[in-house]
Amino acid sequence: MAVKELTFIIVVCSCIVCTTEVEFFTSTDKISELFNEEEFLLKTFRLYIDSEEENVKIMKRLLLLLQLGSYLDPDDPEKIKDPVAAYKLIRRVRTEWINIVDYTQRSLYQLYQTVLKYAQIPQLKDLDGAASGLIRLQEIYKLYPHNITKEMALNADEAYHVGLVAYNEDKFQHAFHWFLYSVDSLTQYSNTTKENLLLYLSLSAYHFGSLPVAIYFGQQLLNLDPTNEEIKVLLDLFRRLRFQRSSNPDIFTLNKESSKFETLCRGEVDERTSKRQRALSCRYSTGGGNPRLMYPPVKEEVEWDEPRIIRYHDIISDREIEILKNISRPLLSRSLTTEGVSKDRTSQGVFLMEDNIVVARISQRIENITGLSKKSAESLFVQNYGIGGRYEPHYDELGYENGRIATFLIYMSDVEIGGATVFPDVGVVLKPKKGSAVFWFNLRKNGNVDLNTKHAGCPVLRGNKWVANKWIHVFGQEFRRPCSLSYLE
Repeated sequence: MAVKELTFIIVVCSCIVCTTEVEFFTSTDKISELFNEEEFLLKTFRLYIDSEEENVKIMKRLLLLLQLGSYLDPDDPEKIKDPVAAYKLIRRVRTEWINIVDYTQRSLYQLYQTVLKYAQIPQLKDLDGAASGLIRLQEIYKLYPHNITKEMALNADEAYHVGLVAYNEDKFQHAFHWFLYSVDSLTQYSNTTKENLLLYLSLSAYHFGSLPVAIYFGQQLLNLDPTNEEIKVLLDLFRRLRFQRSSNPDIFTLNKESSKFETLCRGEVDERTSKRQRALSCRYSTGGGNPRLMYPPVKEEVEWDEPRIIRYHDIISDREIEILKNISRPLLSRSLTTEGVSKDRTSQGVFLMEDNIVVARISQRIENITGLSKKSAESLFVQNYGIGGRYEPHYDELGYENGRIATFLIYMSDVEIGGATVFPDVGVVLKPKKGSAVFWFNLRKNGNVDLNTKHAGCPVLRGNKWVANKWIHVFGQEFRRPCSLSYLE
């Protein structure tokens, strides 16, 4: 039974040819698919083992029959004189051993390789990218390894890998903490050795500038392996350098210095003074008297006055969100920046054409709300963020003649922790709220870029972040948002 079931699965798998390499770490949704993939691989592996066990049982029965049938003494010179015995021997070797050859060729190993060939197994870049995402969460949210692994621990080998990625990215303090975590997690089953960890602890401390710590762990390694000439040379170097340096930074305590972007992501800054708060408001809007919004009007909340950032509540339904997700899932690919693939942007996205009725309806709704023409706008861009998914501070306006005059950002999911949209230069924090959207102009009326619109997507610490962007361009807006010659506008 197991043989037939596995063979059927293999036939199905062989009919599904993967034409593109799947990237997992940049999309939480893709990672959720990986759980199903792992379950499938476990099932097929179990069936493979069951099938091989069935095959072995059959071959053992054949062996027993052959042993019972081969009753003649091989040392008896008279055995070939009996024609019946000779016939039985020929028949046995011809028939039974042909069966043996057949069953030994029934091994499903080659067939099982077909399953693995078409399985969506993460690449090394996914593993390194996932580790890099954890490190970025450390940086932004000032977390230690035990904070990140509070709900799900890493073993020594896993923590060692994260440390290596941090070390190779020259993030030596974070690497140091992961190596420490790995030392504490060592067991007799770990592939990582204490000697290797002590070496990297010493080197990480050295590169960070904490020479006393580098010497301490180097000496620990030398105590374990007194014949290690490499560490003897390093210790001699560290001791000489120690007297040449006036300061030794504390590698055990994470650096408290942060950019405005990072402090906003952590919620440590609140620029909403009482005076500014009074300038903000909520109302029902008809988009300047648009008949399509007379009933019902949209819920409009002014989140910030300069630049003017407006949040629209309940502008997309849960059903529409699910339709957009379902359309997007098979089409998602790595989101790009102006420089192509970049670590500054860890998400996957896809532009959706308006040949779909839901996409067309949402695009029309955006035009109704903003009063801007959609004719020169880009297609709706749906994104899903990955492990530590983020987008570093940037401007949406790219400097083209027909530039992006405005941005309409739809939140398609709530995010448990992190994932806020922040404007570092003015101190704005916009938390994702499913079904809402935020809108702002990237260009002033005089055509200049509004420098206050630099914004970023904070890393997702916990949750699954889906958004949809509509970038609206200049051409076609001449009468909808008239230009101004004033330097101030």
